[in-house]
Amino acid sequence: MRYGYFMMPMHPPGSFLADTLDHDLRQIERLDQLGFHEAWIGEHFTAEWENIPSPEIFISAALQRTKQIRLGTGVTCLPNHNPFHLAHRIAQLDHHARGRFNWGVGSGGFIGDFQVVGIDPSTGIQRKVTIDAVDTVLKLWEEPTPGDYAEHGWKFTVPSVDQSIAKHVHVQPFQKPHPPIAVAGVSEKSDTLGMAGERGWWPISINFVPTRVLQTHWQGYADAATKAGRTPTRADWRISRTIHVAATNELARKQAIEGSIGRDFTDYFIPLLGQGRGLNALKIDREMPDDAISTEYMIDSDIFIVGDPDTVAAKLRHLYGEVGGFGGVLALAAEWPDWSVWDTSVTLLANEVMPKLADLTGENGAS
Repeated sequence: MRYGYFMMPMHPPGSFLADTLDHDLRQIERLDQLGFHEAWIGEHFTAEWENIPSPEIFISAALQRTKQIRLGTGVTCLPNHNPFHLAHRIAQLDHHARGRFNWGVGSGGFIGDFQVVGIDPSTGIQRKVTIDAVDTVLKLWEEPTPGDYAEHGWKFTVPSVDQSIAKHVHVQPFQKPHPPIAVAGVSEKSDTLGMAGERGWWPISINFVPTRVLQTHWQGYADAATKAGRTPTRADWRISRTIHVAATNELARKQAIEGSIGRDFTDYFIPLLGQGRGLNALKIDREMPDDAISTEYMIDSDIFIVGDPDTVAAKLRHLYGEVGGFGGVLALAAEWPDWSVWDTSVTLLANEVMPKLADLTGENGAS
């Protein structure tokens, strides 16, 4: 089973950007040393907690400091980009990476980012924009047709020029026909993951949803893939989880509740979801009240995977069996004031937890 990292990132408001970028790059360097297979970097323009507006620039810097870890956007929020410019930037980044790059795409989910481009997310138009944007990028990479493009507020022209001196679009990706494309899903019966299944892209499930929602993620993905004549592969499915490992169960729980995980969940995720999607997606029992949602609940319900190495391995194996198998687990990023707490957690995850799961391949919940 692959193991990776999902870096939104998470930094309290008021943090100095230069310092948090250095911190996040240091984390990626350490993950590379530990043998993590991949890391996905988030993109937000108006979310102060999630403070990287250009994962592409961050990834370019991280590539210079790492040797083997694959790096991906997690995700490029397509409604916020002109496809012509995006096609060139992503293709160039793939060349910088010499193929060590995954392209995560999506419609975004932060209300401020939607407001920037005049989108009311209640209409669902962001999903149409996303599909059209990625299709436009793929067309520009494959066979750009000269002419004017104007849709969803984009406006650009692919010029008709003398082919002896120039091409219509001059940059294509390093990986052929393009980098692996992944899509992140949050909501129950996610339409976004259905789109991924239809197109043959990798599905990624977000970190804070319980098993009942994860099961709908795979079902929607698989149904869409089958309908499109594709064979869905569980080995492609990544599940992001908030994971914290320490020497003992008691210490891991205490650190998670009193430290960065509890802070981020209480001060950011609960208010964010309360103002947007709502907290229902976090509930094992749909009838439970919103005020029952807490860090303790997330740990006790095993939505957050917390404990010593044996406990964390057992919980991940149980999750694997409950959902029928998946190919990769992505630990959610956190900024710990004490670096050693974070370093101990990811080191134990890489060296003691994941070897216990080496028999899991992703298919049908079995090795």
